[in-house]
Amino acid sequence: MKKIIFHWVISTLAVMVAAYVLPGASVDGILVAFVVAVVLGIINTFIKPVVSILTLPISALTLGIFSLVINALFVMLVDRFVEGFHVAGFWWALIFSVFVSLINFVLHNKE
Repeated sequence: MKKIIFHWVISTLAVMVAAYVLPGASVDGILVAFVVAVVLGIINTFIKPVVSILTLPISALTLGIFSLVINALFVMLVDRFVEGFHVAGFWWALIFSVFVSLINFVLHNKE
């Protein structure tokens, strides 16, 4: 349980940093960033595996780049459901998802 909370805190930090750095993304506060991190975590745990299997042929054809499109669409989905979180369009969602992934990668490797 402690590890899950630690990952949520790191993801929250990644969302806050990405929203601060990217002009096309905004978060209204740390609580909203925490909700975004939790919702993205739930989507990545339950929905992404199913979508990844369904889009496996397209991902194979594009050498995995289509997974970036899937991540951007998930960020746009979170934008629709979480009040106080906004991305300005598909390209900002794509940049946001890559940025958050990179920050999560760096911070998770520090533990």
